[in-house]
Amino acid sequence: MLKLTKMEGIGNDYIYFDGIHQNIPMDKTFISRLSDRHYGVGSDGMIVILPSEKYDFKMRMFNLDGSEGKMCGNGIRCFAKFVYDHHLTDKTYLEIETMGGIKKVWLTLKNHQVQSVRVDMGKPIVETALIPCLFEKQQMINEPIVVRGQTYNLTSLSMGNPHTVMYVDHLDFDISKIGPYFEHHPLFPDLVNTEFVEVVNRQYLKMRVWERGSGETMACGTGACAVMYASYLNGLCDEHVKVELCGGILDISYENGHIYMEGPARTIFEGTINEEDFYG
Repeated sequence: MLKLTKMEGIGNDYIYFDGIHQNIPMDKTFISRLSDRHYGVGSDGMIVILPSEKYDFKMRMFNLDGSEGKMCGNGIRCFAKFVYDHHLTDKTYLEIETMGGIKKVWLTLKNHQVQSVRVDMGKPIVETALIPCLFEKQQMINEPIVVRGQTYNLTSLSMGNPHTVMYVDHLDFDISKIGPYFEHHPLFPDLVNTEFVEVVNRQYLKMRVWERGSGETMACGTGACAVMYASYLNGLCDEHVKVELCGGILDISYENGHIYMEGPARTIFEGTINEEDFYG
């Protein structure tokens, strides 16, 4: 039997496992069946807490389809709450190893309970070769790109994982009809997370996100960071903004070349499963 915890950060939900004290399967079959909302626990994916040789902890995160992702902003806030709540640490400042780099995390407590988590998401990367993005210029900022016969102005960057951002007049449309064409566009060899943005004013942005490997999700922390920085590059927002996603609001700021994200993290439930039930 495996102990699990389901958590969410503004609607972006993951199944969390303590991989320090139990052996967690990390194959696509287990992850995709566990994450299935009809036949499994139901989530946007799975996150495993592991030991790190140099830092406080190591995070591995997997998408709904079982593919491994480099980083998840909402996921790492819940990760930090998990290790504190489960007494794996009593520290309120953590350095967490991810495939998207080392992330510095601060926990805000009230009566010994985690109220919010702030994350240094690092420096945004705009060099197309490093995103990666197979574009002839060194940067893709507000560039016209043809997707399925229609031209969109895209700004692409990496927040430890690839993102492309575009601006729309409103967010009331069927994202599932167009999201996959951006996700699998040949410009993006590792696929791409796609953000559709409505600018309310210079301090407030609204967005929807189509995540590679998961489809539309209620929220995406790295996506909110990408939206803030893309909007800043395009002169559409200031250095500190609120970003409204389907699941809630994140506080995003650009300070000394780094992007900082702050928001809530919540435990939904804890339980146990028999891993054999998710095979065969």
